[in-house]
Amino acid sequence: MAGHSKWAQIKHKKARVDAQRGKLFTKLIREIMVAARMGGGDPDHNPRLRLAIDRAKSYNMPMENIERAIKKGTGELEGVKYENAIFEGYGPGGVAILVVTLTDNKNRTTGEIRHLFSKYGGNLGSPGSVSWQFKERGFIVIDRSAADEDTVLEVALEAGAEDVVTGEDSYEVYTDPREFENVKKAFEEKGIPLTQAEITMFPQSTVKLGEKEAERVIKLINALEEHDDVQHVYANFDIPDEILQKVA
Repeated sequence: MAGHSKWAQIKHKKARVDAQRGKLFTKLIREIMVAARMGGGDPDHNPRLRLAIDRAKSYNMPMENIERAIKKGTGELEGVKYENAIFEGYGPGGVAILVVTLTDNKNRTTGEIRHLFSKYGGNLGSPGSVSWQFKERGFIVIDRSAADEDTVLEVALEAGAEDVVTGEDSYEVYTDPREFENVKKAFEEKGIPLTQAEITMFPQSTVKLGEKEAERVIKLINALEEHDDVQHVYANFDIPDEILQKVA
């Protein structure tokens, strides 16, 4: 878990760089559009949309962009129709990889994702081949300077969190997906700022990698995440921190 949560935070920092060059905004807009199309344009009654909006705001997306994306999703404005497509496969070292996409052409995306797996030493598998190795969980990160440990523990556990892990620089709060909104809201009501808050996939077991394999896996993951249709990439690797910092 420690290796995965460390990687999740590194990806979060990388996303901020992507946001600065506009690349991330395209992906966030797609997610808002699909969420609005599936559950309606009112975030108070559409948890997926509310989470997508919160994520977009955390990267300083202008409200007018968010509102336009919602209207495209609900059909008030004309827009491209995107659909979810999930790809599963294995990377170097036998690492299980789950790729979540939003695409307007599944056949094209399938070919391109298969090519990336092959190019970087992996293999695209069949549906269900690796998804069983992951579990959906709420994940919240709080900077240690934002609150003391006792306060974080009290707020988290009273709101229904499953676990709180105290790290060197931050607290990591883990929740059942159904309790995520309650826990997130509890921190917000206490005025405790959140560095990161999302519902994500965590591996139920991990594959330990040395430096050479870790470098190959990270290259594959980075290539997948650079693809315009890819929203999220999840992998079940365990990379020691000193190696992760070198290859990330």
